[in-house]
Amino acid sequence: MLCLTGLPLIFHSEIDNALNPTDWQAANPDGEPLSLDELLDVALMKADGAIPLFMSFDTDRPVINVTTKADPNVSGSQFLFNSFDLTSGDLVPPADKGGKIMDFILQLHTDLFLGLPGMLFLGFMGFLFVVAVVSGVVLYAPFMRKLDFGTVRTKQSTRLKWLDYHNLLGVVTVAWVLVVGITGIINTLEDPIVETWKANDLKDLIAAHQTGEVVTPQASLDAAVEKAVATSPDKVLQFVAFPGSSYSTQSHYAIFLHGNTPLTEHLITPVLVDAISGEFVGLREMPWYSKALSLSRPLHFGDYGGLFLKILWAILDLITIIVLISGVYLWVSRRGRKAVFP
Repeated sequence: MLCLTGLPLIFHSEIDNALNPTDWQAANPDGEPLSLDELLDVALMKADGAIPLFMSFDTDRPVINVTTKADPNVSGSQFLFNSFDLTSGDLVPPADKGGKIMDFILQLHTDLFLGLPGMLFLGFMGFLFVVAVVSGVVLYAPFMRKLDFGTVRTKQSTRLKWLDYHNLLGVVTVAWVLVVGITGIINTLEDPIVETWKANDLKDLIAAHQTGEVVTPQASLDAAVEKAVATSPDKVLQFVAFPGSSYSTQSHYAIFLHGNTPLTEHLITPVLVDAISGEFVGLREMPWYSKALSLSRPLHFGDYGGLFLKILWAILDLITIIVLISGVYLWVSRRGRKAVFP
């Protein structure tokens, strides 16, 4: 199931674009984007005096997203989410997700629609899978001493032929299978890892600068972002959490930066900047377990090296399916008879 659902997920961006084409275009595609301060003013005017909570950016469109709230103490139903054209400040219509086919496949692949219990169950299955692969390598070692590498005995029994194919394809893909298997296990621990990061490192950073009342930001957001980026020149802006949000303090911008390469873009560094004075306050690098989770995502799906790497991942996925099917065939055909060990 994981191999079959993982295959289309390798090409999730391409499939989403094909299933959900959009006619939306930026108002001034060749023009200078508006400043963050200008866009924030536009967003707050549309929100009729609400306070800003988050500002994020689309990765494939010149679009900024702003989440606001009428009052920091009201329920979650009072959130307002709007998207704006970076080049004009005009409202952008919501992206059409069509039948959400890829969302369905992703959730099936991730947690079987069971939430955290489903993720942990799949993580345990992944652990057993890795154990099976390692044990297969151990069994293959003495086999290699008797036959040349790559030998397929096509003129003997069907079972021996498939045993040779199973061993050959398995050992050729063993490194990739272990990478995908181990990163898949790490991905199933995403919720506990994120909650641990929020409860420890992020909480420590915020708690050290927490104040009483939610302040109205006075410092320029653009200047605050520039100061944050200056502390980590190898990173770029991901999103901003405003004073009073769950990811910031009562009186600071929490500016989240991420790596500027496909492999490191999931490595996040939160930076605190005073929302009144605009002064840099502090930052906190991600702990090792959060870095392991962040790096495991692109490695698992192979979406950090362009289309060529995606095609390679898909080919290796198909070979793994053949190895799994041949393994089941060999196990079934072995029942009731003595195992064949060349």
